Amino acid sequence: MDRGRFEELVAAAIESLPEDFKEKMDNVAIVVEDLPSPHEARRFGRGGRTLLGLYQGQPLTARDSRYGMSFPDKITIFQLNIESICRNDAEVREQVRKTVLHEIAHHFGIDDSRLHDLGY
Repeated sequence: MDRGRFEELVAAAIESLPEDFKEKMDNVAIVVEDLPSPHEARRFGRGGRTLLGLYQGQPLTARDSRYGMSFPDKITIFQLNIESICRNDAEVREQVRKTVLHEIAHHFGIDDSRLHDLGY
């Protein structure tokens, strides 16, 4: 899938969020990269599992009055890793949505074990 189409899927996943959630994402950059860096893959890849997305920042639940002048949080979606586990465009679309929502949940302070319980 070309990068433009993939980025449209990411944008559609973000746009599908309820307004209350979108309003709270004012200091979050969401980017698409082909693959994680070797360092990111080692640090965040959880064993042999492929890293599909990565949240880097301070979750809303951990912020205090000193947060004010911080750099934006960053969510990275890894296009080639997502495509490698999908058989067709429909699966890519669904996996992009799932990955974007998973990483946004980290921004809201939800950890991996709770996301697993919720099916993400």
